[in-house]
Amino acid sequence: MSSEDTTSQRAPRNWWGPLWPIGEALRFLTIIPVPGLPHMAPESIPRAIPYFPIAGLALGALLVVTGWIAGALWNEAVRAFVLVIAWGTLTAGLHLDGLSDTFDGVMSWRSRERKLEIMRDSRIGVMGALALAAVLGLKVVFLAAAGHAWFMAVLLAPVLGRWADVYGIVRFPPAREGGLGRTFQSHRRPGDFLVASGTTLILALVLGGAPGLIALALVWLVVHVLGRWWTRDLGGLTGDTYGALCEIAEVVALAALTASVPAPLFAT
Repeated sequence: MSSEDTTSQRAPRNWWGPLWPIGEALRFLTIIPVPGLPHMAPESIPRAIPYFPIAGLALGALLVVTGWIAGALWNEAVRAFVLVIAWGTLTAGLHLDGLSDTFDGVMSWRSRERKLEIMRDSRIGVMGALALAAVLGLKVVFLAAAGHAWFMAVLLAPVLGRWADVYGIVRFPPAREGGLGRTFQSHRRPGDFLVASGTTLILALVLGGAPGLIALALVWLVVHVLGRWWTRDLGGLTGDTYGALCEIAEVVALAALTASVPAPLFAT
């Protein structure tokens, strides 16, 4: 075998061209098949940071299709359950795992070092299980009560959840010397946050209108408060806390996007 053949096997052709970071975002954040990408390198995932919301949009589009099929066969409650199961499956539970690890650690009320050790432990504790039950349960009930707004909610909530990750990466320091947080910080570029935020703002306005903008504002507020809390307790954020931010942001987005406007108190 010639050296050229060996090189071609080691470095597959990039079918995506300059758009390869979008494919990398899909490969990292979902189980959606993404052919034609080069091998993953240490800087590959950080280069994909600006396109995390685009990956969220692709995930939301698949959920909309899933919801339409489920809605044609069953009622709103069953559709909501199917959507949440598909949501977790399409992401391979990546963010749910981070959610449970984060709450096992930060709710232990121990030293910073011990909290980080607990978050590394693959076993799930009581607080992690409660966090999972709360997030999954809230997603189901919000979607079941959403009415015709369900498709907008499942299309936009994954976008806002992945923007929350970008905000956490850019706004707060990493908690550890090694790990995903440090990798993101060392390779991110100054314009990454502007690209991600501009994309998210446009999608929130186009897909959600005023409720979409309100959802984005609420997501920012909640993520900022959580980021400050966890930075104070842990010294920064980790890959697990990024997952927790995403899951909580999705719940906040669903709450805002599926809320009904109450009637005036003295309406006749």
